[in-house]
Amino acid sequence: MIKPLHAGLSLKAIFFISMLLFAGMAQAMPSSFKLDEATISDIHAAMKSGALTAHQLVEQYFARINAYDQNGPKLNAVILNNPKALADADALDAEFKRTGKMRSLQGIPVLLKDNVDTEGLQTTAGSLSLKGHIPTQDAVIARKLRDAGAIILAKMNLHEFAVWGETVSSLGGQTLNPYDLTRTPGGSSGGTGAGIAANFGTVGIGTDTVNSIRSPASANSLVGIRPTLGLVSRTGIVPYSFTQDTAGPITRTVADAAKVLDVIAGYDPKDAITATGVGHQPKTYTAFLDRHGLKGVRIGVLKSFFGGGPEHQQTNAVIGRAIQTMKKRGATIITLDDPIDVNDLVNKTSVHLYDLERDLNTYLKDLPASSEVHSLKEIIASGKYHQGIEANIKKAVTLDTNSVEYKDRLIRRQQLQQQVLKIMADNQLDAIMFPHQKRLVVPVGQTQVERNGALGSITGFPSIVVPAGFSEPTATAPLGVPVGMELLGRPFSEPTLIRMGYDFEQSTHLRKPPASTPPLI
Repeated sequence: MIKPLHAGLSLKAIFFISMLLFAGMAQAMPSSFKLDEATISDIHAAMKSGALTAHQLVEQYFARINAYDQNGPKLNAVILNNPKALADADALDAEFKRTGKMRSLQGIPVLLKDNVDTEGLQTTAGSLSLKGHIPTQDAVIARKLRDAGAIILAKMNLHEFAVWGETVSSLGGQTLNPYDLTRTPGGSSGGTGAGIAANFGTVGIGTDTVNSIRSPASANSLVGIRPTLGLVSRTGIVPYSFTQDTAGPITRTVADAAKVLDVIAGYDPKDAITATGVGHQPKTYTAFLDRHGLKGVRIGVLKSFFGGGPEHQQTNAVIGRAIQTMKKRGATIITLDDPIDVNDLVNKTSVHLYDLERDLNTYLKDLPASSEVHSLKEIIASGKYHQGIEANIKKAVTLDTNSVEYKDRLIRRQQLQQQVLKIMADNQLDAIMFPHQKRLVVPVGQTQVERNGALGSITGFPSIVVPAGFSEPTATAPLGVPVGMELLGRPFSEPTLIRMGYDFEQSTHLRKPPASTPPLI
């Protein structure tokens, strides 16, 4: 396993280094600036006042990674720190000093899922089979982030090749949930989710084929946006299913998610599906940060996406309170009795496993000749993958995208899109709401179950997850386990979802940082 740059340091040494670091910045840093839970706006205000530099900010985040990723709670969220992050920060500081101009993500440290190509920095999809693979150019979204002034701080663990939802990989091991160290952080973008929740960086990027942005957002008291398929480029992202793949922000606030979406959205001639997004992107998604965004909207609550057993009751209670909040904020709530079965969607409609070999091979075949693997079958032959994905990848190589079953699934996908749009039209809905996961995120060692994100990923429609609250506290979860509320909309209705999510967030302030990773000083 590749370890971050801090591996081997004792907690005592880390504490001493952190104290020296913060002491050295004390004169330049006002007591009003707090790193923990800092937003893009907080950071830019401190930079503009001269109280904070990008260099200082990167050092502070690295101090937290050093203290909590392989030490303390040992979250194991980071695959690799970017050794050039401080140099990148210095260049941005010099630019700002010279020009006085600040780009939209100037100096903002980003945690990037390690299936997103980064020029000169290893990209592995969490697999030992890709260890040592260093792309020669950035993925489109990575380049857009850098062009906006962002700093790629670290590459984050994921469920290997994004294949499932517990965030365990042969290269990165098992990532833990900072709210309950006995549980998974969701997935597949769980390294990004755990890292953003623990304040290892300002904002994060995940990818989503079935649940993979919204699952870690739900499990870590975060905001996650799965954009409409076609809004964000996938070029340079290790693919799973071009039919369903997308990428999006994982952040602590709706405002920061909107700012990141501004940067990464847009047409890419190398990814044809993004042509469908042309004309659908507003000048800025931040224009829809409406404190009264729930007033007058109609939201359908999908009953079939709630569980009825004792294991579902804590989630149901949290979402029940969220529904009451939305009513108080002026939303009309409509109960939807449509019998949509999320398990049927995954098992009978989703094409992710059918696409996996074909689409992953488009990436692997272009790896350098020195690479050990150039196909999924060669990965299987190498044995360099986590056993937890073996059944799925071995099944994938038996499936045929030219088969009748595959084509039938695509037809059922179209029928589902029409069904959801008809439900929304018949009920005059602005969004459909449900818990992202019917029960609490599962303990380590168990398989993720009863997630509802397939509705968004199979239709390709946008959805947002926002913190809805916590389960009852326990000995291992002193704050409780986070529960996320998902809002799904029509294609390219991100502005509407952001409006509603922002109002709910600002009316409740339900997010809390985890107790396992407190401020260093």
